[in-house]
Amino acid sequence: MFESLVGIVAVLALVLLRMPIAFAMGIVGMAGLTYETNFTAAISLVSRLLIDTSQDYGLSVVPLFILMGLFVNKGGISRELYQVSNAFLGHFRGGLAMATIAACGGFAAICGSSLATAATMSKVVMPEMRKLGYSDELSSASIAAGGTLGILIPPSVILVIYGLLTETSIGKLFIAGIIPGILGILFYLVAVQISVFRNPAAGPAGRRFSLPEKLQALRGVWSVLLLFFLVIGGLYGALDFWPIHLTFSPTEAAGMGAMGAFLIALFRGTLTVRETFTVLKETATTTAQLFSVLIGAWIFSNFVNYAGLPEGLREMIIAADLSPWLVMTIIILIYIALGCVFESLSMLLLTVPIFFPIVIGLGFDPVWFGIVVVVVTEISLITPPVGLNVFILKSVVGDISVGTIFRGVTPFWMMDIVRLILLVLFPWLVLVLPSQM
Repeated sequence: MFESLVGIVAVLALVLLRMPIAFAMGIVGMAGLTYETNFTAAISLVSRLLIDTSQDYGLSVVPLFILMGLFVNKGGISRELYQVSNAFLGHFRGGLAMATIAACGGFAAICGSSLATAATMSKVVMPEMRKLGYSDELSSASIAAGGTLGILIPPSVILVIYGLLTETSIGKLFIAGIIPGILGILFYLVAVQISVFRNPAAGPAGRRFSLPEKLQALRGVWSVLLLFFLVIGGLYGALDFWPIHLTFSPTEAAGMGAMGAFLIALFRGTLTVRETFTVLKETATTTAQLFSVLIGAWIFSNFVNYAGLPEGLREMIIAADLSPWLVMTIIILIYIALGCVFESLSMLLLTVPIFFPIVIGLGFDPVWFGIVVVVVTEISLITPPVGLNVFILKSVVGDISVGTIFRGVTPFWMMDIVRLILLVLFPWLVLVLPSQM
């Protein structure tokens, strides 16, 4: 167990020295396995992990969902989602900010990436909010916070990775994320209202759209609804009726989603041969980066398990006679603290191999724990000092300071804390839909 703790400290030190976490976990894991066994056994295990990862059919879901998200981005769907949200919400105080949250939720449902959601929506909505006189704090905060929905509302790449790491049903994880995702949207709308209550000038009301204008705006999002229904409906058997009978595995659903997003972008005329190759290149690059992190995490996970850290921690918990809920509270607090200094995926891959066996040993549901971890990860995307969505927004917009954005997102991550407390106190909010599958 002591060797595991030394390994964790070594990984943290290497990451703080700006070594990529994939290499940090891989190097420390390899060194630890060599120490625990011998070099021949360690290199044999690592070689087997590399081969198994490259040949694992289940991992093909990752590049397919990434490809779908990139094609969706090229299809210009984000602007239409914002237009329909604005048509229904724009006439309220803070209406454009609320429309941004709603549009981010819709875009997240077919994109699956928080960073892509934040980067894309910032280009669409920031000019509109500035034109109407919105404060930079509220404008940037609504985009940064709305972008976090991308890793929870299905399909979600990070839920796929959690499912692969823990051998938990990806289908159940996806459907479990729906209610927490909707709660996230509703709580963010409350956060917008808190912001405009404190400073009414931060979010002036826009014009009220007529009914024909609202219906016209709705006609522009048919492709979003069709693609979402194709992927999620096929995954859960909603398309399994005569004469269609379509039921997809997660990999098949991702493939259908990628093809559907490609056809939508092609139909809209927004996709050229050059852009198609760019999308394929970005997909390959992103997939290679994710796989390198996954392999590093699995190497480190094998070392941690071999050194007996999960079992040692479980024995300490039993000896200390701590209640399961107290242990879970401690784990969540550790996640919140780590989220202040670690990027979300890195935090997930570093901690899940350590905490997951303990959580399951205490009798908690793996699907529930996965959603709780992702919600905590969402919080880390907008909390200082790392808050990756904040820095993505800063790089896209350019003329807003990081301090301004962090001040603006304060009500949003406070609402996230409220949502997290609800999900912990009432697990059925997460488990009610998976229990019906």
